[in-house]
Order: sequence, then structure tokens, then C-alpha cells
Amino acid sequence: MLEDEQKLVKQAQDGGVEAFGLLYDHYLPRIYRFVLLKVSHREDAEDLSHQAFLKAWENIEQYDFRGYSFGSWLYRIARNVTIDYYRSAKTEVSTDNIADLIEETVRLDLDLKMEWEELMTGIKQLKEVEQDVLIMRFVEDLSIKETAESIEKSEGAVKLIQHRAINNLKKIVVKKKK
Repeated sequence: MLEDEQKLVKQAQDGGVEAFGLLYDHYLPRIYRFVLLKVSHREDAEDLSHQAFLKAWENIEQYDFRGYSFGSWLYRIARNVTIDYYRSAKTEVSTDNIADLIEETVRLDLDLKMEWEELMTGIKQLKEVEQDVLIMRFVEDLSIKETAESIEKSEGAVKLIQHRAINNLKKIVVKKKK
């Protein structure tokens, strides 16, 4: 969490563009990575990330410190922007650029890249909410609580979704190896 995050948010709510700029600089790489994992295209991920931050700026006064971080609020906005993107475009999740995605998100040796590709291909076959939970928990390293706040579910529901998603992902990966 960003040091003095609440102070920066309060300044941004009072019209402080510089304070929001600091929040933007801190959270942009994380939000971009989350969106990129969802859409698999750099240009779309950039556009959607910027849309998420624009919506955050336009609605900053609605953010309230109710026990969840500003980052969780941003992830929720980014998730909703991504959902809106797929609804309006009626686009299927593409795995065409998975190699680019892998190189951009993980710098590993060739064997690990192949495993990562298998996992990402498998993740793309999961339900939307299962994808979100796995990405938030294991790629973005969000807590159960932060993930729950981001997807507007209870912590118990997130644990259940995570458990089911992992089991479904195992089945997909094992099936592909046969």
C-alpha cells in the first residue's frame, strides 16, 4: 500500500491533480498488468487502463475509506471497464498474443514460459469471475479481503471461487497434457 495513501486520496478529492498523479503513477503498472491479462492486447490494455483511471478521477469524491484500500477500488473499476469492453465489443478472449503477454508479464526461462503459457491458456477457459480471482490472488498478490472488495463478493465466496478455479484449472491442464 502506498504510504500516506489516504492523505493523497483526500487531496485528490479536494481537486489535487498532483496527488492523483502520484496515485496514478503508483497503481498504473498493476492495473495495466491486470487488464492486460484479461484482454491480451497491449493497445486495448493501455486504453482500458486509462479509462479506469479516468473513471476513478471523475468519481474520486465517491471513494470512501470504509476499511478497503484505494487500490481495491481501482481494481473494481478496472474490472468493470474490462467487462464493459467485452459486452460492447462482444469479443471472445483471445489467446493469439499469449507469447507477447508472457514476455511482458514474466521474465522466465523457456521451460517456465511454456508452463506459464499452458496456465494462461487454461485460465482463459475459466469463468470470468474465476479468472479475476486467480489473477488478483496469484499474479497481483491481493489478499482475500482485497479480492473480495474488488469483485464485490464475500471473503468466503472468494475462497470458494479460488478453490473451484484451481480445481478447474488443474483439470484443464491435465486434460491438455494427455
